[in-house]
Amino acid sequence: GWSPDRVKAQHRHHAARVGPSADSTRAAHVIAPVARRRTNTSPAAGSQVHPPSADAERALEAFLAQLESRNTSARTRTEYRRNVGEFLGFVAERDADWRAPDRAPIRAWLARLSERGIAASSVGGRLAAARSFYRSAVREGWTDANPLAGVRAPRRARRLPRVLSTEQAEALVTAPGRPGSGDAALRRRDAALLELLYATGMRISELASLGIDRVDLRHKRLRVIGKGSKERQLIFGEPARLALVAYLDGARAVLAARGNSSEPEVAGALFLNGRGGRLSARGARMVVARWVGRSGMPSRTSPHTLRHSFATHLLENGADLRVVQELLGHANLQTTQIYTHLSDAALRTAYRSAHPRAERAGPAADDGIPEAASAAPPSSQTTR
Repeated sequence: GWSPDRVKAQHRHHAARVGPSADSTRAAHVIAPVARRRTNTSPAAGSQVHPPSADAERALEAFLAQLESRNTSARTRTEYRRNVGEFLGFVAERDADWRAPDRAPIRAWLARLSERGIAASSVGGRLAAARSFYRSAVREGWTDANPLAGVRAPRRARRLPRVLSTEQAEALVTAPGRPGSGDAALRRRDAALLELLYATGMRISELASLGIDRVDLRHKRLRVIGKGSKERQLIFGEPARLALVAYLDGARAVLAARGNSSEPEVAGALFLNGRGGRLSARGARMVVARWVGRSGMPSRTSPHTLRHSFATHLLENGADLRVVQELLGHANLQTTQIYTHLSDAALRTAYRSAHPRAERAGPAADDGIPEAASAAPPSSQTTR
């Protein structure tokens, strides 16, 4: 959907970022002529990250400017800068031309990542970042082809996400509201925080960035800004609403009085820390970790575990996969399909209720599957 004038403007912008050009309408002239490729396959064991060449660095800056123009988050751009810069630095270290490295330095780069013990998923992310950079380079005319186009990422081990049972999730999110000692204001904040995480399935970064003006207590709805700066609407139930009311009616003011509540960033923040400032994503993770320990949950339970549990429990109780995709903010339905794994009890119950020959009388019915009573469907929970 880009107009010709906008494309030309982008070319002029990138030409200014990358360097002088004899022809402002041809981005390929921005980068110096392609040098003769030389490869050095000797390992550089123990060396630090090598910086990219000067023109590769300028091309990277232009690529990051493109990402910024697409409203990508600062965190995403930081990841791209690190991952692409590391690859370009490795290519420079091997004395290869960044515009057209052959397969030797690419294979050596992947091998080094593997030797460092980096997970296959992380290697895939770095490869995707570098591939995206080269796609941009081809569009802009800085290189003739994408050298990473046919390079496959390492196969990822398929791991099902960790989830809590409905009973465990209930025990965790209600833990701060049980009688106990400690800072009453913080306990109310923690109760609202945990209830909201499980009720909406939002990411911890989305929760930390929530403003009071984005929460509609009357209609039990809120708006969050997710990945790619995309806004979506989420709903929550009565338990979460009551926890939020209890926090906002007094506890938040107590926390705000401990700091400088006149700062705009603090004045509009929904969740505050113990010093009266905005609660960061890291601080919110610490809150979850603290109550995981106090409530006896599995040690590796994290904020994302609550997100996984939210999606899994919805699907187990009959929610449509597309609805769950929308609530989670997934751009691709395949990302959401990981949650279609159901508990063993739910699978058995679904089979017995749907298949016409699931129930057979007599000794032949002993197929190792317990009676339906022992595999009752997940109990319907009050919407959180």
